[in-house]
Amino acid sequence: MRRQFYTLDVFAGRALAGNPLAVVLDAAGLDGKRMQAIAREFNLSETVFVAEDRRTVRIFTPGREMLFAGHPTVGTAVLLGLLDPGLTAFVLQEGVGPVPCEVHVLGDGHGHATFVLPRLPERVGDLPDAAVLAAGLGLEPSDIGFGQHAPAIWSAGNPFRCVPLRGRDAVTRARANGAAFERAFGGPNDGFTNAFIYCAEPLDPANRFHARMFAPAVGVPEDPATGSAAASFAGVFLASEHPADGTHDFTIEQGDAMGRPSRIGVSLDVLGGSLRQVRIGGEAVVVSEGSLRA
Repeated sequence: MRRQFYTLDVFAGRALAGNPLAVVLDAAGLDGKRMQAIAREFNLSETVFVAEDRRTVRIFTPGREMLFAGHPTVGTAVLLGLLDPGLTAFVLQEGVGPVPCEVHVLGDGHGHATFVLPRLPERVGDLPDAAVLAAGLGLEPSDIGFGQHAPAIWSAGNPFRCVPLRGRDAVTRARANGAAFERAFGGPNDGFTNAFIYCAEPLDPANRFHARMFAPAVGVPEDPATGSAAASFAGVFLASEHPADGTHDFTIEQGDAMGRPSRIGVSLDVLGGSLRQVRIGGEAVVVSEGSLRA
């Protein structure tokens, strides 16, 4: 049968920037194996399949299903808001649970969406020493860390190996360094080998952090924008920056090294030194639409 699909560029306000996303509507009758094959066909970092109720979604990379992901949530929410302009607040049902979303239409095929994290970030593991991490990234041990930021595994639904680097030069030089990368960032418990690297030296002073994310084991050699990593990073921010009680907003820039500049908005509410709520937001634009014979 023919199924309508759209592609969007997410965490960007213009086409050919941000993180590409495919959204397949009316996914009735597709099982997980078929969805995975279609995701490999699109070969984007993620493909979303929307059930007939237009609220239940499943998310796939070219290599595996994800229970939750940020740029698919933002992109799908913007698309649903564009298809139904009266729709401004709703809940998407994802594998991780219900995800409340708000959408604002900004123009023809252009919108902004914000979602509330269904699960607050927590530190879930440690990482090897600086020498092992540096080898995995093709760097020197002296490149690892800055301020009170230290490497650790954090998760808000997906576990990310969060590695602070001393400056933007180190972030630019970093790469997923073959077997050394697997040794440094492999996960025997979660099977999600990745590295979210960042520094506090942004290209644009309006932003707070500069980041890249590598996940070659799931078919994503480098990701232009990783909303679920930004969600985990809210925990890093609290633990490392010790913000006062109140609301704190900042932007993570990602994708610039790939020629796909992306801007991820993070907003966190702190009370009594603890996180009470985290919101992730960004723009998205429709790039293409068509029908899928699958």
